[in-house]
Amino acid sequence: MKNIINKLKIIMVLGFMLTALTSCEDYLSPAPTSVLNGVTFFENDEDLEAALVNMYDGIQGVNSTSTNDNHALQYEFYLTEMRSDNTRTKSNEGEAAQFEFYTIEATNGIVTDYYISFYNVIFRANTVLANIDVASDENRAKIEGEAKFVRAYAYFNLVRLYGDIPLITSVIGAGDTGAQYTRVATSEVYDLIESDLLTAAGSLDNSSKSRGSKAAAQALLAKVYLTQGVNYLEAQILCEDVMGSGFTLEPNFKDVFFNELNDEIIFSIGYVGDSDDSQNFSAEWLNAVGRTSGVNYTTADVRLVLDELGGNRTPYSYRVDIEQPTQFQVVKYIPDGDESLGISATSTDPTKAGNDWIVLRYADVLLMHVEAIMAGGNDTSSSAALNSFELIRLRAGLTGDDDGTITKQELLDERRVELAFENHRFFDLVRFGEAQNVLSTFSTATGGSFTATDLLLPIPQREINLSNGVLGQNPGY
Repeated sequence: MKNIINKLKIIMVLGFMLTALTSCEDYLSPAPTSVLNGVTFFENDEDLEAALVNMYDGIQGVNSTSTNDNHALQYEFYLTEMRSDNTRTKSNEGEAAQFEFYTIEATNGIVTDYYISFYNVIFRANTVLANIDVASDENRAKIEGEAKFVRAYAYFNLVRLYGDIPLITSVIGAGDTGAQYTRVATSEVYDLIESDLLTAAGSLDNSSKSRGSKAAAQALLAKVYLTQGVNYLEAQILCEDVMGSGFTLEPNFKDVFFNELNDEIIFSIGYVGDSDDSQNFSAEWLNAVGRTSGVNYTTADVRLVLDELGGNRTPYSYRVDIEQPTQFQVVKYIPDGDESLGISATSTDPTKAGNDWIVLRYADVLLMHVEAIMAGGNDTSSSAALNSFELIRLRAGLTGDDDGTITKQELLDERRVELAFENHRFFDLVRFGEAQNVLSTFSTATGGSFTATDLLLPIPQREINLSNGVLGQNPGY
């Protein structure tokens, strides 16, 4: 089933309890507006299932151009790929251009939308956990694990992007604003993330690719450990557990993105074309497909690397814009098809696309496996590391590693070409300790103004204003 969200998208059955979620007044402490609320609504597993689906609906975001909607995942590429050396705007104008030139302001609407959206997801997960007592003995552990997986995923995104952030672990009541405006150290946030993912890994199975699963929790926890620079052996073991769970690389790289829920997918967010559950981010990456602005266009820098190291991945990573031959578009997730590449359209209207978004896939796990072995101080010519590394290269039609020893730069380059435009590059540069050097050089060459403070986004000015100054700002903004 492509999209479990469709089944209960009418989560409005939760009725007035969730009405405040779409209010622009206070996303973090929605107050009940009727007697039907989080306390009285939940009675059984079916009610909790509806709330679980609602979490994924929150990640999915709203396909609209309204500034009053939570766009969530549909805006993520701005905050990640366009802050790296991979993509840029076509016009160099507007709020979107602030990301490529590192001139982001605290009033940037995209930065605000993402922050609000993912705290909205956290609220939805906390709502499930607040009502876990009504779950049956048979399903309680699974329901709790799934809610904690989603909460951990949301917090992992937020803490990497914004640094010290408010840590909210329960449903906030009306007037209780302390938690939502009190920033805590990143270490506290990571403690919760790790705890949640350990719970999820211990209580979930691998029966779904579009919902939380054991493998998704393990893969995400491995990345959490690598991001913090701790527990490398545990990260390696987690990757190896996933590697033994039945996932495999798709023989054809194109099929990773256009044969959805395939054997390589560990966790993805589903979209349905020509429906309320569609997305328009992939249309925004193109030209001449309706209300597009030409964002997430490839940089010359990434094309050089793809041309040199991409192998058979390159044609399915970028293409020339036939309307403007000096511009180059991202091919992954292309919504309106490309006959020359054997890609079919996912909808009749590209702005209502049905391309799923891949959060975790097997190739990422293989490369994290190599990273964990290397970071742990183990032999980078070990058969385990080389095997994982070469599986990726051989699928790309390339030879194995030339000298039998993997360097950090080789691994970083391989992650770049394999996972290009999948929102990993910025985080990879930070995790590998190369962001300051790479982005400073790139920014200087392209007219940007990158400094170390640009490694974090600003806390939205709107939230600071609502907190009456309690919520502090990140340095440099």
